Amino acid sequence: MNDTALTPAARPLDRLRVADGTRRLMVRGGAAMVLGLAGYGAVAASQQVAVATGLKPVPTSEHKLAKMEQKVTQLQSRVATIRRTAELHASRIEQRQALLAAALTGEGESRELARATLAIDPDATRLAADTIKPFLRVETRQAELAAVAQRELDQRYAATAKTVRKLGISTARLAKRGSAMGGPLVDASSAEARADLAADQQFRSLFMSWKKLDRLEQGVIAIPSVQPVQKLQFTSNFGIRSDPFRGTAAMHAGVDIPGPSGTPIYATADGVISHAGRQGGYGNMVEINHGKGIATRYGHLSKILVSDNTRVKRGQLIALMGSTGRSTGPHLHYEVRIDGHAVNPVPFLTTADYLMAAQDRAVGQIPVSTSGPVPQD
Repeated sequence: MNDTALTPAARPLDRLRVADGTRRLMVRGGAAMVLGLAGYGAVAASQQVAVATGLKPVPTSEHKLAKMEQKVTQLQSRVATIRRTAELHASRIEQRQALLAAALTGEGESRELARATLAIDPDATRLAADTIKPFLRVETRQAELAAVAQRELDQRYAATAKTVRKLGISTARLAKRGSAMGGPLVDASSAEARADLAADQQFRSLFMSWKKLDRLEQGVIAIPSVQPVQKLQFTSNFGIRSDPFRGTAAMHAGVDIPGPSGTPIYATADGVISHAGRQGGYGNMVEINHGKGIATRYGHLSKILVSDNTRVKRGQLIALMGSTGRSTGPHLHYEVRIDGHAVNPVPFLTTADYLMAAQDRAVGQIPVSTSGPVPQD
């Protein structure tokens, strides 16, 4: 019988057989799924039993990879910490070396040197111990040099202050300082932190001593400390004397230094020209404001070579000697004034060697002589 001969009632049976085949496949798949679930349940159960009995479950490949990645991340973090700590130690060594050089030579930029105290995390230092051993040796040597530099600064400050006081000038006038304080809080709970803070304090103290001396020496620039002429003689001193025109007692506010007309006159300290022109009995006169309340005057000039409000340097040529104004002959009337009051210029002219030591000298110091002509004002 062929298919075309099947009756309509027979065709559903044929479809049923097809459905039975499909069902067999479904049964097989379902059995496989049941076995799979049973296997998963067995693994889960075995892991629970392992946990309960204290045994570690067998790690999967994904778990192993995750642990390896975690270890790599931790290692990278340690390496980064060690590198950063080494860089910080190297930076601190450079900063402290700059401070040591400034303390011993007097040269340095205070803004940079103020950063010479750089705290480093003690935990990071311990982690990088093997790597930074050479840095720690250098830092130990720097601490020894800092003690030497501190003594040197103290001696230089004492000598400068002594010289300044001989001139009747207080160090407070030259080295004014503020009282503002501040800075980050540095924890010093551990022994390592306390040791690092002690070293930090040593260099902070060195910086403050250097800054103190620097302020004083910068103030010394305002003190007249070179000769106004190359050949120094005095024909009339500071104080009460017989007036050369009236013969009566009168106050002489400066010293008279004789010389040929046209003799070069030099600024005795850095400053700004506050007057350059005719000034009563001074004749042609130059006045220089040196700051810190200190000024100098140069009178009876034949020619003025500077103008008002210009800046001049120590040893700069400012005028030529003459006999203008109330004068009996060619000479320089030289005054030193503090807070507007005339003081004796002689100590400034005869004790200037130390004050000049830290500055560039344009005019040499020449021994004082009292011989020669005696023109006066």
